[in-house]
Amino acid sequence: MTAPVTTRPLPADRDEALDRVRTLHRTDRLAAEFPALPGLLAVLAAGPTAAGDLSRAGRLLARVDPDAVHALHPEALPLTVTVSGHGTLDALTGPLTAELARHGIPLRAVVGDHDSWRRDLQDTAGPLYARDTDLSLVLLDAQFVFDQLPSPWRLPDAEEALAANLRLIERLAETYVREGSGTLVLNTLPLLTGQLNQLVDHRSRTELSILWREFNTGLLKLALRHARVHVVDLEPLVAESGPVRDSRLAVYTKEHLGAELLARYARRVGHLARVVRGRTKKVLVVDLDNTLWDGVLGDDGPDGIAMAGSYRGEAFAAFQKVVAQLGSQGVLLAVCSKNDQEPVERVLADHPDMVLRPDAFVQVTANWRPKDANLREIASRLNLGTDSLVFADDSPFECGLVATGLPEAAVVRLDEEPALHIDRLLADGWFDTPELTEADRQRAGQYRADAGRRELLDSAATPEDYLRALDVRVTVSPVTEPDVARISQITLRTNQFNLTTRRLQPADVRRLLDTPGHLVLAVRSRDRFGDNGLVGAVFAERTGDGLRIDNMLLSCRVFARGIEQSALGALLAHARETGAQAVTAAYRPTAKNHKVRDLYPSLGFRTAGETPDGGLDFVHPLTDLPPVPGHVTLDATFTAPPV
Repeated sequence: MTAPVTTRPLPADRDEALDRVRTLHRTDRLAAEFPALPGLLAVLAAGPTAAGDLSRAGRLLARVDPDAVHALHPEALPLTVTVSGHGTLDALTGPLTAELARHGIPLRAVVGDHDSWRRDLQDTAGPLYARDTDLSLVLLDAQFVFDQLPSPWRLPDAEEALAANLRLIERLAETYVREGSGTLVLNTLPLLTGQLNQLVDHRSRTELSILWREFNTGLLKLALRHARVHVVDLEPLVAESGPVRDSRLAVYTKEHLGAELLARYARRVGHLARVVRGRTKKVLVVDLDNTLWDGVLGDDGPDGIAMAGSYRGEAFAAFQKVVAQLGSQGVLLAVCSKNDQEPVERVLADHPDMVLRPDAFVQVTANWRPKDANLREIASRLNLGTDSLVFADDSPFECGLVATGLPEAAVVRLDEEPALHIDRLLADGWFDTPELTEADRQRAGQYRADAGRRELLDSAATPEDYLRALDVRVTVSPVTEPDVARISQITLRTNQFNLTTRRLQPADVRRLLDTPGHLVLAVRSRDRFGDNGLVGAVFAERTGDGLRIDNMLLSCRVFARGIEQSALGALLAHARETGAQAVTAAYRPTAKNHKVRDLYPSLGFRTAGETPDGGLDFVHPLTDLPPVPGHVTLDATFTAPPV
């Protein structure tokens, strides 16, 4: 009997990967084997014919009921995406389905009629505005502007049409933000040669190019103005994918955006879907030999490896600079290399051409153990799940080993051509986030401070002695505007200590702040080793004579230090002091949050009910309040400072 795909090693090439997907379709096992698809599709995405291969696989996947996938795999929650636009967009469904499946997300697609984008954006009772819609894609192209021009047309006609359409889109975006619940996804419009060259004088062409760029700039600014509007800039995608369209298909079938460009657009939407679902990666783990430098340290020695001063060495130096750029924005950097530890540490510290020095990394692991085991240990030392890791290596064997042994980790398959390392590392936006926060920039330093905490823990006679020596200080206070981006990020990224797993965009947090009766609290902590910053959040709401806790979240960096008990204990005391008769709360299970199932009972909550999926409802009568842990110094306030 053939082994399930989930237990078989990943294929080495795109032909075998595509054949496995076809076999799963033919045997009606795509839904059953959905967890294996990210690995198979990653092989296709890394191949030379990625756009076509993913489209083929996606067309097969689009025939699978997303609810059937969810029923078999509860963690695979379908994402509802509405698609509207100007031209024919039939070529989008295949790659979009595949790109979401690459990240473990089944697609529920709702596709509008041809050229219905205005009507769809105006219809607040339509699919784009439905409460279960996650992403509303409104995909436009330059032809929709030219279709509005008189025949013949002059430059002032184009100027007027661009200005009018920008005003229209701005109004419709404002309506969506006000009435919709998902994220509106717009795009910039590439101007084609066949459109620009309809003007025969160079001056008019230059003026039209300027007007067109101003129009696209206006679209991009919508994303800065509205947190739930995202604008995909098609210009960089066009630079990678070649022609925007096939002119014959544009005339005969109204396909104004070509299949390859739509495939690249679908990949960007896949990145956005991953952010919406809180699946942003946190750690980049890199190999060393022929990844960060040219050569093999064990064979060539420190003087024989190169990362500058040679034809290939310069490519490795450029790659190191990009890795450092990611690290400067909060991506945690680590090393996993088959080498001896001491020579590696010496090269990182002393080699004159190294861009990345030891303090760039939160963990350097060099030994001869299997790399999947090392990656598990790196994740454990950082108190993160292995699904937070991105692993980059030039060895097909090591990439295959990690992809098979840790399918939840992302694998960046480099090869012997270092000039392509950067493109491959950045191709999938693994570390994309809606907005960079100051906490992101400080993250690496905070994780490095954990080394001191580990040393203290190792030297302490008991866990209680460790906590007393740590001198934990916790602050609980209302969220203010500067906190909003970080609070949203915590809801999007936190999976383990997340009681109900509600994902909130910045606009959602602001809406709660503006809603009477809601409490949105920031939890901060510091200790003898430094300031951990904003590490958690509590969401609660007044309900008559009671208080309901909608969710509590805490960064995995600060587990088991009494912070959660202190924050919730302070909230319970505040509820009683302000007249509440009881506090209710809930736990909703996910694949990652089982560790916090017993949090509420440990604080005196009684079980009040159970849901069919294993969720629990709780109530606290506020008679006996849990004490603040003795090793914690708590400062709690529930009144926002005056504006």
